[in-house]
Amino acid sequence: MPTRKMKVRKRIALVAHDYKKTDLIDWAYFNRSALSKHDLYATGTTGKLLEEKLDQPVIKLLSGPLGGDQQIGALIAEGKIDVLIFFWDPMEAQPHDPDVKALLRLAVTWNIPTACDRATADFIFTSPLILDDYTIQLEDYSQYLKRKIK
Repeated sequence: MPTRKMKVRKRIALVAHDYKKTDLIDWAYFNRSALSKHDLYATGTTGKLLEEKLDQPVIKLLSGPLGGDQQIGALIAEGKIDVLIFFWDPMEAQPHDPDVKALLRLAVTWNIPTACDRATADFIFTSPLILDDYTIQLEDYSQYLKRKIK
C-alpha cells in the first residue's frame, strides 16, 4: 500500500465560510501556541485575519469563491497539505458549493486529517500524533489509473 510521510512540522490549511470565520479565528487564537509549530495556509480573507490575530505568517491563497478552495485542493493532491481545518457553514448555501464538495472529496481521497467543526479540530490538535512524524496510508489508485477508457 502506498504511503506518504507527514513531518513533525505539519502544513495546515485553514478555511472558513463567512459566518464561521469568527469561530475559526477564535479557535486558532486559543491554539496559537500549537499552530506556531506548523506552516499555515489559508484562503484569502481568512488568511489575512489569521495572520493579524496570531502574529504568525500565513501563506494566503485566493478567496474561496475566486479559486482558493481549488488551490488548497490542488495542494492536497500534490501532497503539500497535511491537515485541513475547514469550518464550513451547513446552514448557508454557498455560491461555490461544488468547490467545497471537491475540496472535502480530495481530503478524503488523500487520507488527510480533516476537521469541519471545532470539536473535531480540538481532537486533532490534542492527539499526540500532531507532534510527531506520521505515515499516512494511501489508497492504491493504480488500477483506476490503468483502467481502459472507452
